[in-house]
Amino acid sequence: MYSIGVVITATPFFLRNKVLAKAVAKKKTAVKKTAIKKAVPKPAAPDSKDFAIEAARIAGTLNCTDIVILDLKGVSPATDYFVIATGTSDRQMRTVADDACEAGHKIGFNRFGRAGYEKGKWILIDFVDVVVHVFDKEYRGFYDLELLWGDAKQVKW
Repeated sequence: MYSIGVVITATPFFLRNKVLAKAVAKKKTAVKKTAIKKAVPKPAAPDSKDFAIEAARIAGTLNCTDIVILDLKGVSPATDYFVIATGTSDRQMRTVADDACEAGHKIGFNRFGRAGYEKGKWILIDFVDVVVHVFDKEYRGFYDLELLWGDAKQVKW
């Protein structure tokens, strides 16, 4: 890259002022200005307990019965909360699953996995920190997760 002095001496006299003005203008625009970054607050991490309660409310709104939230912190290394509900039909159970997925997505709980959706006997939706179980009456009695996880505390919602 040429310096300003080399450019001026290499140009004819009548063009020197124009060349000098352009060179100075380029040098001024080439100066990098640092922008002041404003601290943008990070959104608060979604609370798994709040989402578990919201999933239970969704199940209750859609007329599921025997809705229970189990607090598995310290009991299970896999998840923090189980939401367990009993549906009356496979269509109702799928609606609960779909609405819970939609509500979770809105607050930052994306679905990690889903099982049993097609059969509609036991639908499991895994949000990692919260696992939602929607059973039909027969499967709820057979698997009896509340008894299996008897050490877990129930959350009032």
